[in-house]
Amino acid sequence: MTALRWMLLVLLLQLGTRAQALGKPPFVAFERGGLDAVELVAKGRAAPIYVDGNDHAGVLRAAGDLQADVARVSGTKPALLKNAPLGIDVVIVGTLGKSALIDGLAQAGMLDVAALRGKWEGYLIRTVTNPLPGVQRALVIAGSDKRGTIYGIYELSEQIGVSPWYWWADVPPARHKAIYANAGTAVADAPVVQYRGIFLNDEAPALTGWAKERYGGYNHRFYTKVFELILRLRGNYLWPAMWDAAFFNDDPENGRLADEYGIVMGTSHHEPMMRAHKEWARYGKGPWDYHRNEGVLKDFWRAGIEKTQGFEKIVTLGMRGDGDEPMSRDANVALLEKIVKDQREIIARQINPDMKQVPQLWALYKEVQEYYEQGMRVPDDVLLLWCDDNWGNIRRLPTPEERKRSGGAGIYYHFDYVGGPRNYKWINVTPLPKVWEQMHLAWQYDATQLWIVNVGDLKPMEVPIEFFLSYAWNPAAWPADRLQEYLRLWATREFGARDAPEIADIVAKYAKYNGRRRPEMLAPDTYSLVNYDEAARVVADYRALEARAERLYAAQPKERRDAFFQLVLHPVKAAAIVNDLYATVGMNRLYAQQGRTATNDMAARARKLFADDAALTRRYHTMGGGKWNHMMAQTHLGYTYWQQPPRNVMPAVSEVQVPPAGELGVAVEGSAGAWPEARDLKLPALDVFERRPRHVELFNRGGKPVPFTVRTSDPWLLIDKPSGTVDKVQRIAVDARWDEVPAGVTTAQLLVTGPNGTAKIDVPLHKPADAARVRGFVETGGVVAMEAEHYARAVAAPGREWLNVPDHGRTLSGMTTLPVDAPALSPQDGMRLEYDVHLFSRGDVKVHVTVAPTLKFQPGQGLRYAVALDDGAPQVVNLHADGSEKWWEKIVADGAAVFTTGHAVDKPGAHVLKVWALDPGVVLQKIVVDAGGMKASYLGPPESPRVR
Repeated sequence: MTALRWMLLVLLLQLGTRAQALGKPPFVAFERGGLDAVELVAKGRAAPIYVDGNDHAGVLRAAGDLQADVARVSGTKPALLKNAPLGIDVVIVGTLGKSALIDGLAQAGMLDVAALRGKWEGYLIRTVTNPLPGVQRALVIAGSDKRGTIYGIYELSEQIGVSPWYWWADVPPARHKAIYANAGTAVADAPVVQYRGIFLNDEAPALTGWAKERYGGYNHRFYTKVFELILRLRGNYLWPAMWDAAFFNDDPENGRLADEYGIVMGTSHHEPMMRAHKEWARYGKGPWDYHRNEGVLKDFWRAGIEKTQGFEKIVTLGMRGDGDEPMSRDANVALLEKIVKDQREIIARQINPDMKQVPQLWALYKEVQEYYEQGMRVPDDVLLLWCDDNWGNIRRLPTPEERKRSGGAGIYYHFDYVGGPRNYKWINVTPLPKVWEQMHLAWQYDATQLWIVNVGDLKPMEVPIEFFLSYAWNPAAWPADRLQEYLRLWATREFGARDAPEIADIVAKYAKYNGRRRPEMLAPDTYSLVNYDEAARVVADYRALEARAERLYAAQPKERRDAFFQLVLHPVKAAAIVNDLYATVGMNRLYAQQGRTATNDMAARARKLFADDAALTRRYHTMGGGKWNHMMAQTHLGYTYWQQPPRNVMPAVSEVQVPPAGELGVAVEGSAGAWPEARDLKLPALDVFERRPRHVELFNRGGKPVPFTVRTSDPWLLIDKPSGTVDKVQRIAVDARWDEVPAGVTTAQLLVTGPNGTAKIDVPLHKPADAARVRGFVETGGVVAMEAEHYARAVAAPGREWLNVPDHGRTLSGMTTLPVDAPALSPQDGMRLEYDVHLFSRGDVKVHVTVAPTLKFQPGQGLRYAVALDDGAPQVVNLHADGSEKWWEKIVADGAAVFTTGHAVDKPGAHVLKVWALDPGVVLQKIVVDAGGMKASYLGPPESPRVR
């Protein structure tokens, strides 16, 4: 056995005997590491769990979860005690000031809680020897407050192997007969973002149908499952479902249990004063118009505050139009300020006249931000909730002056949306690097009072939800270079160490591919059917992921397959089928234009894929005895405008009437035209730097097979099939023996002959005489395409650095600058990336730079980059010069923005392309120099050859 293989084996064995809590140092083991280790479970006995009966009800309940979790892992259920702990090994749980035992240990100097006192949601976990008479070893979990203790409890649950998703995604824990807490364990933690939560929204038909069937609606039986999940994920805040539900009105137990569990409740950005919008539909009288109906609205809001008395909450202030619409045109800043003033008077009278003691927020959503920019203000103690554009791009972050406000700032973010340019609410489409890049901005700009994310139906968004809440807890723990490690750790926890790296890559890639173009935005012509093999490559990417996921699914033990299907296989297969379906329909339509017999085969294949989509949904709904029935009921096929279709609709296909006699047709790579209608057929150039074959497609336009022959003009021009018979389609690969291609030859020819004539195909060649001296990225096909991270030199200004965000963007990654809150630069400051390129002709070129669709998140000019060729003057490009809705719709639909500058090339040969990042927040992803050969495509040309 090699040394490397031995090291890997040792690592896997260690991972198998130590629990994997996501991103936390492990303190639990399944083999004893020393005599002082606390025996949580050993020899069929479980250490009792002690919690003071006077502690918070939510702590007592969570201790019961720990009791159940230990039994899930070991098969042995520990005792849960509220009297004095007894036993050689015990677990002691408690909150400072609520647990006499925890306070006693602190007073005796056995538990140092100095750093814990006064912290928001802080906890510590320590092993203590001889803490009490008769107790030799204890694992102590102490919290600074109710939720701090609860988080400490769930930290232990995760460490012993219970996933937060054990119920919501059916992740089974690995079974262990023995569990130990290592001697010397000392874990302390507390969150960075104060309020961290999710918004159940756009919840019909999927979540609503599921909740009604399983629980009879959005009642406390449903919500207690949600509360527990949020707490296990170290969240604390919830905006409840509201399309056809009213949290406090539907079930009186909802509010009481949220408070008992420790969930801070709120209402969404357009539901002020703790009243659900649905309640206005049920009980409101008159118009939702403060100017005309002030008294009724005041009474309505007053009742909302009364109903939630004593519950921990954040009160949403302000007012939007009825049903989350903009206010009427005559609404003015003075009226909105009066609304907020009157709402705060209600709060002061009914809760506390000291308004600083009552958490409140004002959501600057859509047009409400415009009111703010026009001068509307709320008192400083009100939290300003800045929002993204509903597509994951933060619209605004606090300025240095705004950061001085006592109420602080937060972010409302989206993994799901109903609205223009199109709904997206079916499956996960948000890559973690995108979330990281945007929420890193929020952290650095001190918008850390509250983070909440719209998660739609919850179920399809398991991975981004957990990352969002994990990052909110401690952003510093997850720098960009740990994003891939994050998913590996997640996969290890859920499915074990053996396959974790591959599972992590699959999960990262499917989200990345979905981020290129959300499934709801797809059309048959989204990806080019003829240029750069783009559509075929996209489908191949998905199908390769699917094959890997299927193989891993088959290798999972039976008890883990449902979880693997939900978290890995289903989203991969779902996206693969839909992308394949649209590409197949696109090919069907192209084949119909070309008169191919295979047109009808493509139509049949599209119908099969449409049926596969439905079958996959049925599989999801029936697994686990139908536990998740309805959860994938969201329509996603057949969009014609922003709103979803009532049913999935297959995109239209064409069929052709096939004549009985065979007839040869010829198409070439890079062209939609086909012989015999198209006479001037020309392949993309064969290039000595690419050394990639091109292809010709011979196809039948009739019912009977047709013979063909292919002749080449030169012996060094290679084809893989010189003759044969075409039943439906026959692809011919065309290449060259480059060492035999004479100097100076730039073209060759193919002659394809069938019963109905001969097609002539020009084959350009590119083999320059100085090929051996070329360095850098080389022009091929009239373009030089480069991924941003493949620079030759990175030049940083003093105090700045370049950062590679892996997997951020449509192709490879994103390059941005740190710190993200630094002042703007000029080209003279030198913050640039340089790319060595080789061009083969002089003249004008265009440089297309693809950047992330980052919005102008600070007042003033937009974000800028600059570009120059060689020593030319830098051309400055403002990413936000076009502020139109049309431009915004394009960049969010595309998941990227592409900008173009023109440059002059004075001579062929080596050149240096320089790209400056002038403002923090610019994320460079791809650069293409178009020397006249760039073809239309969605993702742009593949990266060019690079000669070093």
